[in-house]
Amino acid sequence: MRSFRPHCARVGQFRLRQAARWIKAGGIVAYPTEGVYGLGCHPRLEAAVLRLLAIKKRDINKGLILIAADFDQLREYVVPLDEEAMRPVLASWPGPFTWLLPARPSAPGWVCGNHETIAVRVTAHPTASALCRAAGTALVSTSANLSGRAPSRSAVDVRKQLGTEVDFLLSGPLGTLHRPTPILDGRTGAFVRV
Repeated sequence: MRSFRPHCARVGQFRLRQAARWIKAGGIVAYPTEGVYGLGCHPRLEAAVLRLLAIKKRDINKGLILIAADFDQLREYVVPLDEEAMRPVLASWPGPFTWLLPARPSAPGWVCGNHETIAVRVTAHPTASALCRAAGTALVSTSANLSGRAPSRSAVDVRKQLGTEVDFLLSGPLGTLHRPTPILDGRTGAFVRV
């Protein structure tokens, strides 16, 4: 366990750059999203993802969500569906909808879990989107809570549940969703999580 407090910041360009540096260096960052606080890291850095999973006490086989500022940040991880199937996906973004899309063979197993798909979202939340842009990458994004506990809805909740396990904490307002985003299967359009 770390002996220092995570940095806590109101969102501004300086703080976004600090958070982005933590992401690029393999750190874990907490930040507001559409419905709950997210916990994120760089998806290509295995040690960071494994640490995030350990913090949450989450099974690696479950897979993780990636968020991005735009679809281009997701292209290296997913295989787009045909034009007709992609239409509702792209129409819902940016927005609070997470979609399961086929994973590229090069997508990291620690992100996919034991699935052939990856859950992805182009976020509409200004802080989460700005963090993806500042880091220059999509982010692993999971709710900032221990598995089995309620998702954090404030910076105080993040500190209570995760303490010093988080390297950097961007505080700010949540979106209006009040719960984790729904997940839909891009191949069928069916809801997987409401």
